[in-house]
Parts: sequence; structure tokens; C-alpha cells
Amino acid sequence: MIVEAQSKGPGLCGLYVGAENVRRYFPRSLTSIELHLDHLKIQCELSPEFWQGKPEIHDIRLCAWLESKHMHSNRGRSTVALSMIPTGESAFRLQRASAELVVRPQLETTAAA
Repeated sequence: MIVEAQSKGPGLCGLYVGAENVRRYFPRSLTSIELHLDHLKIQCELSPEFWQGKPEIHDIRLCAWLESKHMHSNRGRSTVALSMIPTGESAFRLQRASAELVVRPQLETTAAA
């Protein structure tokens, strides 16, 4: 699944998972997930808001990893696309999304008259 790393300032970042991904990949019984960040494994709690229209994951260790690996090279952007790959029942590996996986809106072309 494609998720977005969002930054709202130094030390204020997390993952926006999206409502469709929540319905597809996260059973409602989950209270936390395990994230594999390179060689790190961290447990992240899922807040009640995660299930109520704010499908975001926040954790200070996740934020530090995002800032060091992905956000520092994109200072002008507030979001970065990442792949969140299921590796178990409540475990996911996080890595940069390849360009062909990221769906971008197609530009309409107008025919020259």
C-alpha cells in the first residue's frame, strides 16, 4: 500500500495511511502495529482517531526515522510517498515507494486546433 509521510515541522511528522487502506489492511481489533524501519523494529499504537477519520500513525521514533531518511531531502515538500508492505498479521515494512507504484493524476491533453 502507498502511504504518505507528512511533516508539519521539526519533530512533528508521521504517516497518513488513508481511509481505504485502513479498511483493507487493518482489522478493527488492532490496537498497535509493528513497523520495520530498515534494521529497526518499533511498536506503534493506533489511536482511537485512526478508526474515526484520522488514519494517521504518530510515534517519536517513527518521526526521527522519517526525518533522517526521507524528509531531509525533501525540505520543500510536506509529504513523501512510501510503501507500507505487510510482513505479518500486524507488521509492516516501510520503504520509499518506487515511482511506478505512486499513482499520479494524468494531465489532460488538448488537441491543437
